Amino acid sequence: MSGAMWLAVMAAALGTLALRALPLVWMRRRLRRSEDDPGLDAMPPWLGVLGPLMIAALFGVSLVPQRQDPVGWLATLIGLAVTLMAWRRTRTLGWPVMAGVVAFGLVAIVARLG
Repeated sequence: MSGAMWLAVMAAALGTLALRALPLVWMRRRLRRSEDDPGLDAMPPWLGVLGPLMIAALFGVSLVPQRQDPVGWLATLIGLAVTLMAWRRTRTLGWPVMAGVVAFGLVAIVARLG
């Protein structure tokens, strides 16, 4: 792997760590200062919104196919449909993601073979 790729991987890893660690450290310090009133009242409203916003951002990024051609869009749409159907059936996170990834991969492989 080239040096630029390692740099990109390290930047992604540090960014992911910062997104998780900085709110935790900030909240722990804030709770220590307000020991007379610990709990959810001490938590700022933006901290409760941060998690769902990050998940929505990842979801939005994952809906744009890597290949900007009909095969990429078809694989993405089929993967999304399979993910939603699996989620409706199981109401879990792991199986729907796995089913969607497998469906996406199968469509991409069949399209390459065809």
